[in-house]
Amino acid sequence: MKRILPFFLALTLTPFVSALRATDQPIDMERAKDLFQRSQAGGKLTEEEQKYLDEAKRQRETQQGGGGQEREKMRALREKIERGEKLTDDEQKTADEIRRRMAAEQSGGDFTWDKARAAHEKEQRGETLNDDEKKLLSEARKHFEEGRGPDSDPAKPSANAPQRLQNPSGDRAQVQDDFPWEKARSAHEKEQRGEPLNDDEKKILEAAKKRLAEGRGPGRPGGNPQGRPDAQRPPLAPPPKDLVPLNELNGKYKEQDGGLYGGGKNEPPAEHAAFAHRAVAEIKPLDREGKPAADGKIVLMSIGMSNTTMEFSSFVQIANADARKAANVVIVDAAQGGKDATAWASADAQPWKVAAQKLEGAGVSASQVQAVWIKQALMGPHAGFPSETERLRDRVREIVTLAKQKYPNLRVAYLSSRIYAGYASTPLNPEPYAYEGAFAVRWLIGEQIQGAPVLNADAAKGEVKAPVLLWGPYLWTNGEAGRKSDGLVFKREDLSGDGTHPSGSGRDKVAKLLLDFFTSNEMAKTWFAK
Repeated sequence: MKRILPFFLALTLTPFVSALRATDQPIDMERAKDLFQRSQAGGKLTEEEQKYLDEAKRQRETQQGGGGQEREKMRALREKIERGEKLTDDEQKTADEIRRRMAAEQSGGDFTWDKARAAHEKEQRGETLNDDEKKLLSEARKHFEEGRGPDSDPAKPSANAPQRLQNPSGDRAQVQDDFPWEKARSAHEKEQRGEPLNDDEKKILEAAKKRLAEGRGPGRPGGNPQGRPDAQRPPLAPPPKDLVPLNELNGKYKEQDGGLYGGGKNEPPAEHAAFAHRAVAEIKPLDREGKPAADGKIVLMSIGMSNTTMEFSSFVQIANADARKAANVVIVDAAQGGKDATAWASADAQPWKVAAQKLEGAGVSASQVQAVWIKQALMGPHAGFPSETERLRDRVREIVTLAKQKYPNLRVAYLSSRIYAGYASTPLNPEPYAYEGAFAVRWLIGEQIQGAPVLNADAAKGEVKAPVLLWGPYLWTNGEAGRKSDGLVFKREDLSGDGTHPSGSGRDKVAKLLLDFFTSNEMAKTWFAK
């Protein structure tokens, strides 16, 4: 089974935390994670805190199960290489044999990846896992930490195994990256919570972003400026070359016609447009209790994953500096790295809690949120079209209904799909999944247009269960081939090293598209612009 669960790769920066799902004693994962990050950042722990962290680490070691002696041997060999010492032929053979046996033990061909994926999604929704699900999920994470994913060959060295054990030369310059990634991660999460960074934290975070944009992330010390796949990682299938932007599609794509709203139309049908105009007309400055106030605020908030926050944070900067933006509009970036559509699709999921912190940090309340920009995707899609597209649609449907529950004055949700992913070197969300995400948006809006009760947006028909759904800016274009309507292109340098996340120039392109939309679109400028 191909391309299943690559989202576990996102856990490699904090592997010991990711394994704390099935413990012999209760462990607060968030606390363990915070303690670990604080210790990595040079912070001093109390005696009780250090004991708690040690226990978390101990439980992780315990979860790794059998093969402890072999792990100790492997660790000793790894440390020898780190000291710059070269392995003897016998030691290298020992390392290879241990790796082969451990892989054979841990990633047998009958490992139930589908069940592990189901357990992961259940966890992401905030639902309680039973003991078997916890054990299965912990086992799957362990496989991925050691590079033994569903596509790996147990008898071969893993592409994701520590590079030091795959480099018999022991050349320290080639096998070690001294960049303080844990400190950078800590600074990033602090920034995500809306907390101010000191000068050192700002510097290290900028340096980390630069390295990532150049393809020099953790575990890739040699760098990969051209964004090519790692040498041992099987390359992805080449992206389709004949994809046409949905807003310019005149023919068919897998029996689907063109147009953002279907039928070759890029504008909503008249009745839905009337719904939207009524909703937009209700957007007005509100105080913290949600009551109209001359000195109140209108909050525009983002909901989404890593690409979303990278792009929206750039939009926040240029929008706040633009004279056209109304002074009472407050823009809050609540999108969060690593939080795909599944992660948001539960009322008590962590991303909503972080979003609440972001609002408070901006000095506004949930009652003042009246518009959201949602850009979502799924990590590691593998089932093809239309299965994955339908799954994405279903998750976003849950997100918009939850958003209405949490933000009672939410009037409109502007939806966008992903940017071009034809340069992707990982299975995180490659083409054509990035392209096909637009159909998930279109189908969901279509449900509301057809009057689906769960998305009822018209107060005249009863309780309002969701905001009015509209297309925001459409961001996809076929790489350098571009699109005719506005000349938008995405070159290789517009994407970071993994070919999936936008680089600085890519973020700027999306930010400008967002600013143009909110200052010129008839369904947005009436409240966003002066």
